[in-house]
Amino acid sequence: MELQFFLPMIPPTCTHQEKQVSVVTGKPVFYDPPQIKAARSKLTAMLAKHRPERPIKGKGVRLIVKWLFPKGRHQDGEYRITKPDTDNLQKLLKDCMTEVGFWKDDAQVCSEISEKFWAAIPGIWIRVEEI
Repeated sequence: MELQFFLPMIPPTCTHQEKQVSVVTGKPVFYDPPQIKAARSKLTAMLAKHRPERPIKGKGVRLIVKWLFPKGRHQDGEYRITKPDTDNLQKLLKDCMTEVGFWKDDAQVCSEISEKFWAAIPGIWIRVEEI
């Protein structure tokens, strides 16, 4: 199985690392603040249009992602070397892809390439390969 698609959007800059914690009956409870809930909801809705007929089970997955942020004063295609970090961006994306049904468990992602660019056309380009 091999999928490749583009999500035309301004990529979220809030990340999985921004979870909040509160104490309920003496125990910590983690929760997503509103901006993460909004990003998760938007990603999930857009990813659902591209999910495979069946989740990948029992096989490794290669995930290639290009994060394309609005270029502003930067050159189209110039690498983005500022926050958010790619590993934090990927965590939210993989959680959403798991929720939507791309694979059974994101632990199956055993090969991963993630790049951030400034781009004239913002969005997220994604390639999923069974390996």
